[in-house]
Amino acid sequence: MKDFGQVWGRGLMVVATLVFIAFTGMEAVAQQTDASQTALVMPQEPAKPNAPGLDWDPNDPRIGLGAGWEDAETAIKGLEHLAAIPRAEGFFNPEMPTDRRFNNTDLAFQGNRLIQGNYNGFQVIDITNPTDPVYELSVVCPGGQGDVSVYGDLIVMSAQETRGRLDCGIEGVADSISAERMRGVRIFDISDMSNPTQVAAVQSCRGSHTHTIVTEPGDTENIYVYIQGTSGVRPGGELPGCSTGSPDDNPNTALFRIEVVKVPLANPAAAEIVNMPRIFANEEGDIDGLWQGGDHGAGTQSTRITNRCHDITAYPGIGLAGGACSGNGILLDISDAENPRRISERLDPNFAYWHSATFNNDGDVVVFTDEWGGGRAPRCRSTDPATWGANAIFRIGEDGNMELASYFKLPVPQSETENCVAHNGSLIPVPGRDIMAQAWYQGGLSLMDFTDPENPFEIAFFDRGPMSADKLLTGGYWSTYWFNGRLYGAEIMRGVDVFRLTPSEYLSEAEIRAAEAVMMDEFNAQLQPKVEWEPSVDVAQAYLDQMVRANRILDSRVEEVEQVLGGNATAEELNELAVSLEADVALIEDRQLGGDAERMSKLADVLRGMAAAQE
Repeated sequence: MKDFGQVWGRGLMVVATLVFIAFTGMEAVAQQTDASQTALVMPQEPAKPNAPGLDWDPNDPRIGLGAGWEDAETAIKGLEHLAAIPRAEGFFNPEMPTDRRFNNTDLAFQGNRLIQGNYNGFQVIDITNPTDPVYELSVVCPGGQGDVSVYGDLIVMSAQETRGRLDCGIEGVADSISAERMRGVRIFDISDMSNPTQVAAVQSCRGSHTHTIVTEPGDTENIYVYIQGTSGVRPGGELPGCSTGSPDDNPNTALFRIEVVKVPLANPAAAEIVNMPRIFANEEGDIDGLWQGGDHGAGTQSTRITNRCHDITAYPGIGLAGGACSGNGILLDISDAENPRRISERLDPNFAYWHSATFNNDGDVVVFTDEWGGGRAPRCRSTDPATWGANAIFRIGEDGNMELASYFKLPVPQSETENCVAHNGSLIPVPGRDIMAQAWYQGGLSLMDFTDPENPFEIAFFDRGPMSADKLLTGGYWSTYWFNGRLYGAEIMRGVDVFRLTPSEYLSEAEIRAAEAVMMDEFNAQLQPKVEWEPSVDVAQAYLDQMVRANRILDSRVEEVEQVLGGNATAEELNELAVSLEADVALIEDRQLGGDAERMSKLADVLRGMAAAQE
């Protein structure tokens, strides 16, 4: 399969603590971005959408915030803003701060480091002290998109623009067909973080808009990278085997597939494409077997054809991946990571472009986002439908089929000069709840509680005023992710923000402490980890607080639990209380007592775990 995915690596890398790029001569490559970047802008909405309108609180402090690049007004609730990390020199154009060649993109985390992707390369930020982050180094390697993932001693970065060069040069590629061009995924060795070295460049026909690291339980020698290419197909003269067209005219078309890259951890330079699965095929074997594009009737969205995936989120802990694949949302069986297999799909007349997916921790609910307008349009206005450019929340049945539960959209209108639509986010690990922190571009960040999938609601937010009061500029949050007790937001044009949760009517101190106690060695949003909470007083108190908030536990039992948790309870006392709670669970399940049997059972389990830790 080498013809379809060539690999290159030489260790040619420009690295410094802060790299400053001269802009002289850059105009020649300023426009070397794929036409598909423009193509992602969705068709205009019909005159009379057959969808509910947005409803909002007229007193919401986000309404009417003053504009500005570095001095925009802000509104915040349920969060504390700890730090703002401006973009480093060399990663923005001081003559034009909104120059899209230097967009900040996605984030990855490892240990005390945050890795910020950028259209011009990537940066590493030391977050040992989240209130005072420090740039550690910057790596200049233009190629567009620049989404990053990290695994052990490797960083993987997406490249899709035609200006990308194999040698990471800044001069671009002038020829329409060139052996110097790089479109695909780059792999860097970071075993010496002071000197990251490109060890492989896996070429693909459509480049890499995003990618997903996938692990397979039991395989400690390899990782897999799924390439999601959304750009136009490159000429076969540049990469042999690449061709475009409909399947009827060209059964070998590079459309209607993803690429699977196998990366041997002992020799990442040997990374290569090992499979190009046709995950959209129907039972008849037609590789274009899903949505063909177009609207769904009067007043519905015009949904893109399913010939690509924009994002795939792998959840190896449950053996599934969620694919947001332009015209459909799909579930993949990834128990065999090299050979992903589609097990179900959904269509939605309110979705223009299925963009990304996030599972809840139990893996029985999945949230898909709709990037209506392609991320550069104002799609959170008061006149925009509440179910367009929103999240769609699905329950996953035992058979793998997905059933729509509800929609959630940023519950406050944004202005005509603010690009806004549902974008990337991750779970906040509060035990007993499903909470997602999410970016909405210039709509800011929002925390959605979808513990009850039919009734999601917002519990916290942060927002800045528009970049400009009179001109639509692309900006705002690309992604907001939780890592080891703090929330990090990647601002496309401004830098990185750091937040912590604060207690509110929606979150207790114990719930926050329980979430902050969850520590991870690494985090990539598209490689979702399964969270397990160690038994502790905070976890137990979190479950209790949730039952008290919902009036789902006897007052007398609350007093008993608080007394045990507030003192130095013995193992015997903890186990005795667990027995009492389990008796209540039996009564609740027998309809003899009101209450929350699920949380009460989890609280009993935590108490038994605390008791076992004493023995």
